[in-house]
Amino acid sequence: MPNIKSAKKRVLVTKSKSEQNKSAKSALKTNLKKFDAAVAEGNRIEADSAYKIAVKAVDQAVAKGLLHKNNAAHKKSSMTLKLNAVQG
Repeated sequence: MPNIKSAKKRVLVTKSKSEQNKSAKSALKTNLKKFDAAVAEGNRIEADSAYKIAVKAVDQAVAKGLLHKNNAAHKKSSMTLKLNAVQG
């Protein structure tokens, strides 16, 4: 346990930030899973809307520092290929 006041504050701030990051990562994963489910179902209209939401979520994750920009580009490219493979 920290003794210094600033160190005590850092513990509290780190805890709250970690919870925020965990929540944001969970939401991102949920959006990606919804897109994958729509693609697996083969519904082009649903897949299109889920794709837009997922790409936006990935871009927001990059802005927040949750994902590296190259990782985000890889995810978006992969999603685009999956979307284009869906017959509508």
